[in-house]
Amino acid sequence: MNNVDEIKIDQPALSFEKSPESDEEHRKRLEIEELIAQSENHNIPLNTLQKLALTPYGLVNDNLRRILWPQLAGVDVNTLERAPTLGELQNHPEYNQVVLDVNRSLKRFPPGIPYEQRIALQDQLTVLILRVIKKYPNLRYYQGYHDVAVTFLLVAGEEVAYAIMEQLSTTHFSECMQETMEATQRRLMFIWPVVNFENPELYQFLQRSTVGTLFALPWYLTWFGHSLNSYKAVVRLYDYFLASKMYTPIFVTAAILLHRSSEIFKEDCDMASVHCLLSRLPEDLPFEDLLQTSSMLYEKHSLTVIEKEVEVLILKEKEQRIAEEKMLLERRKKLTRSASTNRSYSIGHWLPNLLKSRSLLVTTAVSIVVGVCAYYYKNQYLAAGIS
Repeated sequence: MNNVDEIKIDQPALSFEKSPESDEEHRKRLEIEELIAQSENHNIPLNTLQKLALTPYGLVNDNLRRILWPQLAGVDVNTLERAPTLGELQNHPEYNQVVLDVNRSLKRFPPGIPYEQRIALQDQLTVLILRVIKKYPNLRYYQGYHDVAVTFLLVAGEEVAYAIMEQLSTTHFSECMQETMEATQRRLMFIWPVVNFENPELYQFLQRSTVGTLFALPWYLTWFGHSLNSYKAVVRLYDYFLASKMYTPIFVTAAILLHRSSEIFKEDCDMASVHCLLSRLPEDLPFEDLLQTSSMLYEKHSLTVIEKEVEVLILKEKEQRIAEEKMLLERRKKLTRSASTNRSYSIGHWLPNLLKSRSLLVTTAVSIVVGVCAYYYKNQYLAAGIS
């Protein structure tokens, strides 16, 4: 497991409350259903499918997602592998950690499902995760991976969910599954150039606060699945991400920061205050607007330009770190010289007195010993009749 497992973040309970279908959702559902009915083997052309997933309301409901998510992920549902039993995977080195995380994910399952069904889903989730990391030993399980997997499991079922997670683990999440989080942390820095291009004042505020990118780590690692309270919002985002390039969560994050700029400016410009605000996503975020903003930002700003800006940022951070370390070293040297001078003075001042005190102690001790010996031998002589 890579070092992200050290990060512990409270996980909200997921709301599965269903809202009535709006007129717009109804029209889009009928459009998608007609396309499926007219297509061969329910396979919609990829460009058309991606457009449906990216535009407002996405794929609308889980019945349609069950058919279309595998197509978006490039999975052939006619060639699925048989799932092994949980017992066949219990010797895997990550088994205990995966079980621990799956047991913590109770809030991500629909409320009120029978106990037996929930246990069966948890076992399926454990098997799904272990199958991927067993097949690809170079990939490292991270805490949060199960949040992604459980979403696909609930929508598509065990075998299809495994096939989707296998595909995503070698593409979209491949950086997150390296030995360390170094590549992921660097990728999160792509947020800053995008924010700076769009709102330099906000960028400067966030940089002065030294908030860093830790607040966005669970968003990126789990496609926001760990941080949102609404199941409907989670699956809508998954529609969008499945149809997008692998770095799209970065642009959604930038869109959220830009949207919340007025809230951010009201906070004290320090790391604790800003991190506390950003790490909690409001329940009323207008995701359809944010996704449109994200698509605009992706089209507007070149990844090559963003990468160059990140290189500059990394260089500045390195130079600042070296300067701070040099300053700290100089301060330590001054404190060491000051302490050494004080010690020399103290020893020079106290040594004569210490020697006097020690001489007095030695003289006194010798006198006592001599006195005791004299008394002892005198008694011995008297006992022997010698005066």
